[in-house]
Amino acid sequence: MMKTISILGSTGSIGTQALSVIEEMAGSFQVLSLSCGKNIRLLGEQIRKFHPKFVSVEDAGDAKTLAEEFADWDLEVSYGMDGLLAAAQMGADIVLTAVVGMVGIRPTIAAIEKGSDIALANKETMVCAGHIIQPMAREKGVKILPVDSEHSAIFQCLQGNADADIKRILLTASGGPFRGKSYEELEQVKVADALKHPNWNMGRKITIDSATMVNKGLEVMEARWLFDVLPNRIQVVVHPESIIHSAMEFADGAVMAQMGLPDMRLPIHYALCYPERGELSGEPLDLFSIGALHFEHPDLETFFGLQLAFDALLAGGNVPVVYNAANEAAVALFLGEKIAFTRIPELIMEAMSEVEFIQNPGVDEILHTEQLARAFVAEAVEEVL
Repeated sequence: MMKTISILGSTGSIGTQALSVIEEMAGSFQVLSLSCGKNIRLLGEQIRKFHPKFVSVEDAGDAKTLAEEFADWDLEVSYGMDGLLAAAQMGADIVLTAVVGMVGIRPTIAAIEKGSDIALANKETMVCAGHIIQPMAREKGVKILPVDSEHSAIFQCLQGNADADIKRILLTASGGPFRGKSYEELEQVKVADALKHPNWNMGRKITIDSATMVNKGLEVMEARWLFDVLPNRIQVVVHPESIIHSAMEFADGAVMAQMGLPDMRLPIHYALCYPERGELSGEPLDLFSIGALHFEHPDLETFFGLQLAFDALLAGGNVPVVYNAANEAAVALFLGEKIAFTRIPELIMEAMSEVEFIQNPGVDEILHTEQLARAFVAEAVEEVL
């Protein structure tokens, strides 16, 4: 049976890989809507190949350009948050939320309200609004299907096992490009160095997050809501080979792991095809050539951005929102060569202590907290400059 799908963030790393999976599975999916930021050239190519009924872009000028280019097509073009919400509410069987940042929260909620299952590739949705998203999904009977390789691994390990039997989540981390480095060495890191991930090919922002291990902190927060576990039952394990994508320890002491080569197409494929697996091309896992797997404790002193994530979870309320927003602002400054690499977690820590605490934030309060955290980071850096 053919599934309908909408992809929010179709020109990014996850979106383009999802469309390559859909193309390989010809006849299995009908693309209803696509959205992107500013890459209208690539979006145009996607329109010609997948024939969506609706597309949305970031600004009005690009929307006008696309509408003129595809004037003879049966295609509606929109822009901005209204366009993003409309793309999410097409009534697709599954909505892949692959936009970057907190902009993904409102369209995810809109898609859930419409009754679409969510293939979740937007960490911020669960990090900042998990307390809103999960109850809503349960009420609407909507599945949240994780696309992150680690959360997909945990989700796969849970199939056929009761959630109540979870003893511990073993969340693996590659360690990024600076595993084993001292804090003093990290102070000298340049943007080009931080963008060289040893295993994964990802977007610029998430690659920096991996280098600081803040990405793993965000995944800890996401796991807390996705799998309804307390922070003390989530353990981060540094696994440089990125072959075990995560593991579950169950109440009886059994540990189940999901393995595979570092290829984001695998968790994307699983989320889109769930509960089926189907076939997917790619290099098979050869344990003989790998030979050995290694595991280490994370260095929470040098990469204290990860420890801050546990602190934010324990604090609760809007503190995870501050953590995420301050990180986004700091990463943008680092990519713009305005701050040092080590300043990223420092700014997160400072923002967590300074932004006003809200116990149970709604969506508007979440978005206001984001603005406050970003403003704090900007002011803190401006004072130094």
